[in-house]
Amino acid sequence: MSKILIVEDDVSLRDVYSARLEAEGYQIAVAANGEEALATAVKERPDLILLDVMMPKISGFDVLDIVRTTPEIAHTRVIMMTALSAPEDKERGEKLGVDKYLVKSQVTLEEMVVAIKQVLSSAAPATANNEQVLGNGGQRTTEAPTPVNPPAPEPPQAPEVNSPDQPPAPQ
Repeated sequence: MSKILIVEDDVSLRDVYSARLEAEGYQIAVAANGEEALATAVKERPDLILLDVMMPKISGFDVLDIVRTTPEIAHTRVIMMTALSAPEDKERGEKLGVDKYLVKSQVTLEEMVVAIKQVLSSAAPATANNEQVLGNGGQRTTEAPTPVNPPAPEPPQAPEVNSPDQPPAPQ
């Protein structure tokens, strides 16, 4: 049974998410702010963190950044469930290594459950800077992205003017 940490400062939403996910058979841990989220994540080692962005003490973006750089929990899958719908917010989450970015007003509770199941069944969590977790005992490797346009071959070198093997150039 997978364990999910719900990080949400709105008590009503936290209760709704908890009840729905418990009904799906998940173990639930909760946190009301970013500081609590980090302490709980290190202690509980959840399989997935359902993370709000706008929270007291530490924002969800900062929590995600800290999670991705804390060895004990760096591989934890993270879904951001937020009110922030601007493309730059989603891009920021993706750069920090979020597995999925959901906007609360754009998804139903059922769609959230489907997203959680998909992320938990995926092979590896997304991480920042093209790092990928490989099936080699959890070792991280940084793989260079495949270039879209390979570099052009270098042009041939022009012969030196007035080299000892060549006659002087005509003037």
